[in-house]
Amino acid sequence: MKEFWTYTLLRIALFVGSTAVVWGVYALVADTINLLVVVLVAAVISSVLSWKLLVEPRNRFAASVEARAARASARFEEMKAREDTD
Repeated sequence: MKEFWTYTLLRIALFVGSTAVVWGVYALVADTINLLVVVLVAAVISSVLSWKLLVEPRNRFAASVEARAARASARFEEMKAREDTD
């Protein structure tokens, strides 16, 4: 679970940071700020950045999910084997 929260918090921080930068640039360029444009541009930027910058946390999260699924599968097979012997 730790990997999930680490990755999620990093993604949120990246989005918030991207939103702040886009908001600042938009405020310098335009007279009025369109919040929808700011959020959409920030979402695209943070998605691309997270794809490049968050490789390691994403891999650790994927490994933890895979290990958890393997344990669940092993428990299921064990229960199935016990059921077959009964």
